[in-house]
This record gives sequence, structure tokens and C-alpha cells, in this order.
Amino acid sequence: MSTGRLFLIPTPLGADQDPLRVLPPSTIEIVSTLTHFVAENARTARAVLKRLPLAAPIQQLNISELSEHTTADALPRLLAPALAGIDTGLLSEAGCPAVADPGAGLVALAHSKGVQVVPLIGPSALLLALMASGMNGQNFCFAGYLPVDRQARADRLRALEQRSAAGDETVLVIETPYRTQQLFDAMTAALRPGTRIGIARQLSLADELVATRSVADWRRAPVVMPQVPTVFMLHAEPVAATSRPHAAGHANARPGRRDHAPAAGRRPPRGR
Repeated sequence: MSTGRLFLIPTPLGADQDPLRVLPPSTIEIVSTLTHFVAENARTARAVLKRLPLAAPIQQLNISELSEHTTADALPRLLAPALAGIDTGLLSEAGCPAVADPGAGLVALAHSKGVQVVPLIGPSALLLALMASGMNGQNFCFAGYLPVDRQARADRLRALEQRSAAGDETVLVIETPYRTQQLFDAMTAALRPGTRIGIARQLSLADELVATRSVADWRRAPVVMPQVPTVFMLHAEPVAATSRPHAAGHANARPGRRDHAPAAGRRPPRGR
């Protein structure tokens, strides 16, 4: 008996956003054929699915939950329909499943069991933020959540800043909505004045905002961060730029030149 497929279904980035507006027809067409789903939250998954054409009434859909509290020994049960030959959809709470999302464990199990994994097209907060940031989109990393402890968070930020400066790399991080102000304040306090900080919140929604400024500029005009999903980005001045004054007297120095060329062959990581 052949297995079913595991479809990774992106969802809108806002709770009340119409999925028909942000999901392409090809994704909607596949979702409309499914009767079995795994979701981070069954209630919010139903709110999204009921606005799409479905293969069966919403009450008859099989929706199992996979949250951060789901243990590894529960994953085989969630994958059982696919192993029995039934195509199954995996939904995140918002954005792309399995990226900064507990669904990654189910995807790994699907690969180990020979179940075909099919990512579908839809909104990714991380990629939308990077696209709009004006920072290096050829060389970047996603560092996830930072420590909650103040000192540990500051140390981690400085380490990421050093990494960014050494490799001309954009670094993306996220935080729970109720701690966005703490993270923003930590970034403006810990990072160097010339490092750029980007914030991107409520992406694809009516009150979307994307802004990129230097730390020095953010300090001159601090902001109050609303408690909404936000992607934070940093891009430090490259090492060559920060050390340029020491090289100014070199015979081969070229004033005004900044080397931002990314190294060949670097691959971008996953989005959200």
C-alpha cells in the first residue's frame, strides 16, 4: 500500500485575514481535497479552513493537534493517516508550518517513514520582512528566539552582531508579542550605533509596518512597540567598514569603497 502525502499548508499571518486573499489558487485547490489535518490549534485551524472550499463539511474534517507540548511518542499517531494512504495537511498557527513551529518534528518523521512532504505556497513572515528590510538578502540567518534573561539576551545580541559584521550577514529573530518592547529596548541598548535594526510587524495586514534605521537613529527617536507579531532584524557594519579609519593611510586604500559582495555559494535558510 502506498502512503499518502504530507502537505505543508501556510496560513494567514493575521487571525481575521481572509485566506482567499493570501493563498494562491494552487494551494487552495490542494486544501480543498483534504479531509485530514494536523494543526497547532484545532479551533484556529477550523476558522481558516471554513473560509476555503472543502472536500467535506467542516464538522466532518479530522483535525489533530500538534503543539509545543506534544511529545515525540505522539507523532506516529498524527502521521498514521498518511501512512495509511490518506493525504494529510499540516497547518501552523500563522505563516509557514515547521519553521519556528512544532510541526518540524512531524515533517522529520514523515521523511524517515518514506512519506512525501510537499510544501505549499503562502505567506512567510520571515521572508516578507527580509524582502522589505533593505538588508542583505543574499546572506542571512534566522536565530529564532533570544534568551529571556537580560544579561544572557544582551550577550547573545552582541554575539549575533559580531557574526553579522564578520560575514556581512543579516540576522532575523522573533519574540512573543508581549515581549516585543523588551527585545527592541535590548537591541538598541546592546548593539553598536552603526548597526541597523529592522522591525516588521503585522505583515500583509492593513496596519503593516516595516522600518529600518541605525541604532543611533532608533535611540534618538525611540518607539513604543505594540504587542503584535514582529520580526526583528539586525545588520552590522562589515568588519572592513568598521576598521576603515585604520586603513585610510594605506597606499592601496580606496576612499568610500564598501565591500558588500556576498560570498558565492551561500544558501539562504528557511523562512517562516
